[in-house]
Parts: sequence; C-alpha cells; structure tokens
Amino acid sequence: MRIDVNGIALEVQVSGEGPAVLLVHGYPDTHACWRHQVAALNAAGYRTIAPDLRGFGASDKPDGLEGYELAAYAGDLIGILDRLDVDRAHLVGHDWGSALAQRVAITTPGRVTGLACLSVGHAAAMLSAGWEQREKSWYMMLFQFPGVAERWLSEHDFANMREMLAEHPGRDEVIERMRDPRALSAALAIYRRGVPPEWLLADPADLPPIPVPTMGVWSSGDRFLTEQSMAGTGKHVASTWRYERLDGAGHWMQLEAPGEVNDLLLDFLASAGAQAG
Repeated sequence: MRIDVNGIALEVQVSGEGPAVLLVHGYPDTHACWRHQVAALNAAGYRTIAPDLRGFGASDKPDGLEGYELAAYAGDLIGILDRLDVDRAHLVGHDWGSALAQRVAITTPGRVTGLACLSVGHAAAMLSAGWEQREKSWYMMLFQFPGVAERWLSEHDFANMREMLAEHPGRDEVIERMRDPRALSAALAIYRRGVPPEWLLADPADLPPIPVPTMGVWSSGDRFLTEQSMAGTGKHVASTWRYERLDGAGHWMQLEAPGEVNDLLLDFLASAGAQAG
C-alpha cells in the first residue's frame, strides 16, 4: 500500500494480525529483503509492517540532500505507525535500518516494545571499535562525494557494486534498480546526511543509550562490520541486552540464513513482549 507521511508517499507492505513488528531495511535494499521474516512472523501471530525507506524502492525520492536527514527517516517510521493506528511495535532493523530503529527507540521509547539490531550496533560501539572497523568503513567516505561515488559504483556495468554485494542473494535485482541514476543517488543520500566526515570525531560518551529491551545479532562473514561494533553495544543499552553471533552468514543474514534469524527473532520478540506485560 501507499502511505502518505511527512509530505511524501512511502510503499509499505502490511500483512498478518497480532502484535506489530516494524521491519526496517538498510542499504541498498527494499522491504523485499524481509520476505523470509514476514512469512515466519505472520505464521507466528505477528502483524508485519515493512516499508521502503524514502529514497529506496517504490517510495518517493525527494530532491536535494536536505530531504534525507536521519530525523526525516525516523519521522517516517513513526508516521507509518500513526497512520496504521499502531501505538507500540517491536522494531527490527538491518544495516541502516538498525541505526534508524535505534533512533526511534531512543527518541520515542514509549512506542517501542523491543528492538532487534541486525549487523549494525549502537553508534558509540561503532566509534569505539578501533581501526579495524574504520578500515572496513572506508566506503562511507567515498559515498560522500556526489558524482564520484555514483560513477565508481556504476562503471563497467556496476563491477564495483557487484563486488560489494557479492554475498547478497538479491544482487542482480539491486543492480537493476540502481541503473536508474536517480535511484542510485537517492540511496546514497542516507550516507551523505547520516555519516558526514565530522561524525568520526563524535565523543561516544555523548551518545544516548538505547532504553528498551534490545538484541544484537552479528554474522561472522560480515565484511563491513566487526564483531566488537555489535558486541560492544551492550554497554550502551539501558535495559535488557542480548547478543547473538551467527557463524557462516555474511552481511545480509536475514536472506542468507533466514531460518536461524527467524528463530532468534521469534524468541526475542516473545521475551520482549512478556517484559512489556
């Protein structure tokens, strides 16, 4: 369905009945990356809400970088819950979706029953993870340069993007979407507004903790994120914390190891729901 929030239209897949679970994708995905989780969650008695973020998939792509502040993405998520009359929801985020779900949990904890972070942990844990993590994040600096990043990703029939997405089961579909220059630039906007170079100078101690029950899941085959960047998140959770490591899966764990991810999510959601009473 199309849902109008904050002056734009977002494509949102809604299915199932029961407690709400908001599934938030990352770069360079769409709501389709949750297809295995949607089926499992619906079968277990949950209502799933899976949007295409602004700038991605079939959702609107505002002109100008000012439309891609992290507060705008987070505001869209709250707006979706409002339009669907959902007072509280579990949040599950992967990659950038994890960072956005954390932002919602920190700013509006009363709307969040539990938070599951896949791949990307708390920003303070990322900043404290050392040089290995900074080396793995080299592409974030490249993505800051309009035109340069687009050319690097797309030249030679998207050879560099194909290499970055080597483990992505839906790589060919992603490449086809990114052949649209507007889609390519709109997807990169989240990096250009979310992690400008000065972000690296932030003091981890100044970043607020996550105030809701939280589970972090890291996969050993992730080429972009160190284990410490997720395991260290527990120091920045002011509620119950659970850490899980998946061996063998790469960055897109929900697509590469759906059965294991689904089992973890169902167990965590049941626990967080019980805590919420």
